[in-house]
Amino acid sequence: MELVLVQPEIPHNTGCAARLAAATGVRLHLVEPLGFSLEDRYLKRAGLDYWPLVELVVHASFEALLTELGRGSPRAIEERLRLFTARGGSSLFETDFAADDLLVFGCESRGLAPELVAGREGRRVYVPIRPGVRSLNLANAACLGLYTALVRAGVELPRNDGRYEAHPHAAQDVRPSSRVRRSDA
Repeated sequence: MELVLVQPEIPHNTGCAARLAAATGVRLHLVEPLGFSLEDRYLKRAGLDYWPLVELVVHASFEALLTELGRGSPRAIEERLRLFTARGGSSLFETDFAADDLLVFGCESRGLAPELVAGREGRRVYVPIRPGVRSLNLANAACLGLYTALVRAGVELPRNDGRYEAHPHAAQDVRPSSRVRRSDA
């Protein structure tokens, strides 16, 4: 399973998503343009000292993401998409997920672009919320979505016995920009 943020705008949310990726061992993909620099101190701070554990890939466009992740994929890339949107689709809690799904989240102010979800109605997933509430925070939705998808896909979750032992690189001053692999497909 992989986590995709399309044109994220708020560094704190992306940093939280990076921390989520580190905690679950999934790859984090960012689709440009980004609303912040990968040198942003708030991005680094939100990811804490977990940046050494983050596999971060930045894509020039959504098409570049699909091209790269579609190469060698046993399933068609379109079948792997799970487009999270507050505007219709299937409830997160009634959606079937597969271990190789791509969980795609849009930017904080606009969500996923209409042209990105057009023609992909069967790939849309929403988190149930009360009427009058526009949407959930991106980092919260990504966390809820990823853990739910992992469980529903039957992916074994990381084992945690309640103890914490810092990873060997925790004391290093690792910047998010040093963890990036660029993909322009």
